[in-house]
Amino acid sequence: MKEFSKMSSHILQVQNLSKVFETENNRFTAVDSVNLEIHGDEFFTMLGPSGCGKTTTLRMIAGLEVITSGNILFDGQDFNKFSTFQRNIGMVFQSYALFPHLTVFENVAYGLHIRKVSKTTITELVNHILDLLVMSELASRFPPDLSGGQQQRVAIARALVYNPGMLLLDEPLANLDAKLRVQMREEIHRIQKDLGIMSIYVTHDQEEAMSVSDRLAVFNQGQLMQVGTPHQVYAKPQSLFVSDFIGQANYFPAHITNRNGSGVQVTLTKGLELELTSLVTLNKDEVGSIEPNFDGIVMVRPEHLSLSTSDSASLSCTVRRIMFLGSYTRYIVNCQDSRNEVFVDSPRPISGIEEGSKASIGIEEPDAILFHKGNS
Repeated sequence: MKEFSKMSSHILQVQNLSKVFETENNRFTAVDSVNLEIHGDEFFTMLGPSGCGKTTTLRMIAGLEVITSGNILFDGQDFNKFSTFQRNIGMVFQSYALFPHLTVFENVAYGLHIRKVSKTTITELVNHILDLLVMSELASRFPPDLSGGQQQRVAIARALVYNPGMLLLDEPLANLDAKLRVQMREEIHRIQKDLGIMSIYVTHDQEEAMSVSDRLAVFNQGQLMQVGTPHQVYAKPQSLFVSDFIGQANYFPAHITNRNGSGVQVTLTKGLELELTSLVTLNKDEVGSIEPNFDGIVMVRPEHLSLSTSDSASLSCTVRRIMFLGSYTRYIVNCQDSRNEVFVDSPRPISGIEEGSKASIGIEEPDAILFHKGNS
């Protein structure tokens, strides 16, 4: 039986990649000078809102979309010189794209027949991949008789059966219900790690991207905003867009009052009289380039805020709503300026805090991030 070898030495380089769609009256830049490098057996996710350029980028990597400018190199070879068929990639689509009149076995074997693989080898390869995906007992069934999750596994098996050098997945779980999406994303992650295949995954779902990715790239309006591990992108976002798109965030207008060694002191404005005397992490701009009287925005995640009934914290608020969300409790509060709604997450309910209660907010200062107002 043929074993599926791990391809940990592969490297994909996307260099200054752009795609412009032109009509008689319009010119639209879908992808704008994107640079990426993906290594070995990485599970790499392209994440962003609808229309941000992530799927167009994936389609250019696959050869399904003609590039306007730039280069795509796979193991040093110019992908632009190869057709989709010649690029040795596996693709999984949102729609599954299964043949309803063919059995599971025949659907998985279809690409091998096109490649003129011998019948003996086809049987060997298909049985092996179905066994790997725990689907052998479904081999003789037809797609209409399968659940959504089973159909998606057939699509994955078909993409992997000829041992491609790269697996591309375009919103593969979008048609599944919430519980099945969680199960299937874990299944995809397991299969990818078992095979050690470079995988590029496109989604707009933040939780999905954070849970399966080794690294992820955040796109917006055709531009690449940030690349990093899920933790890096969440904890150290490099723009206001990324901080807002990934997870929940609170924003406080701020004014820098003083430099303090390698950090700064800021006072929150618009009536939110809170001074951060510890270091405030700066994004992109070096602390040394920041001077007093600089206006910015302080971003703090809900889990880095605390609520208290005492006056020890300096930002007063009123609790508007309390939501029990299983593993944590979310408090939605209005600060001194009622237009500023703030989210505070606590691992357990806070004693003495009820809806309508007066409270004070404390900030875990090392986790607060200062943005320049122009750093969107």
